[in-house]
Amino acid sequence: MQTLSAPRFLVTRAVPGPGIALLEAAGPTTVLETPPSYSELSDLCASGGFEVVLTQAADRIDEELLARAALRGVSNYAVGCDNIDVAAAARRGIRVGNTPGVLTDPTADIALLLMLATARRCLEGDQLVRSGGFAGVKPDLLLGSDVSGRTLGLVGWGRIARAVARRAFGFGMRVCFTTVHDGNRSRSPEERTVAGGEAIQVGLDTLLADSHFVSLHVPLSPQTRHLIDRNALAAMRPDAIVINTARGPIVDEVALVDGLRTGAIAGAGLDVYELEPALAPGLADLANVVLLPHLGSATRSVRGEMSRLAALNALAMAAGKPPPHEVLPPVVVR
Repeated sequence: MQTLSAPRFLVTRAVPGPGIALLEAAGPTTVLETPPSYSELSDLCASGGFEVVLTQAADRIDEELLARAALRGVSNYAVGCDNIDVAAAARRGIRVGNTPGVLTDPTADIALLLMLATARRCLEGDQLVRSGGFAGVKPDLLLGSDVSGRTLGLVGWGRIARAVARRAFGFGMRVCFTTVHDGNRSRSPEERTVAGGEAIQVGLDTLLADSHFVSLHVPLSPQTRHLIDRNALAAMRPDAIVINTARGPIVDEVALVDGLRTGAIAGAGLDVYELEPALAPGLADLANVVLLPHLGSATRSVRGEMSRLAALNALAMAAGKPPPHEVLPPVVVR
């Protein structure tokens, strides 16, 4: 039975799975019917009516909002936290939690799906059949690119990148990686090895020049924003395909459209976008790109587990305790 001191929770939009029921069992829970604007969310967080807000990746929790906020915590329904100024939250004693770990395999699956779909021109083939244009096999019909035996370059070497590598080795691919976002610290042979083979650590320039597929698996930061820009695209092979299942702004989307139009690279497979959900002008008109609506974590089991983890984080923060999956800044400026 709830008491007057029961914690109060704000959920910026409904989430599947057990999360909301867990919150409702602990205290009054407000679930917004439509996503709030920035100003609406800022006012709600400043109202003093909630101990914890359960946010989505699209909710911007910046220093200005946090300066007004009367919260104990922010529980992000996402593995990343680039939508939250974690350092500003820490300075104000507001805890931050996320939902790590559960997205590894489904996101790796999507990366492989995008590689295969783009290389083998699957969407063009689907559209041809659905439109009635398929008139039988022809020697030159929708010729695509090989995947087996090709080189996959992974930008990043975290859990998702290593899961992609395991899958790629199953296709007989050569795998290299770079960790430019953390200074490319040298990895030992044990760190480079996953089930199926050993990846080769290289610099970013070498990876871009040698890889048939460049798949992005780094967090968004000032260092990685527009990491794939016009210069990076120009450094790639003309038959290269870019895959992004990480964060949209890692790719300069306007430059990507130009590169795909001019043949600087052969194709791209994207699950995330720079100004999501908006697309760069012309991107949707290109035949050599496969576009997904941010499906990396979109399985019933994964989204349900994310819901549970986000709720557990929120419950702990409402009680004044560190959440099970706390996000801390590298340095807290006091």
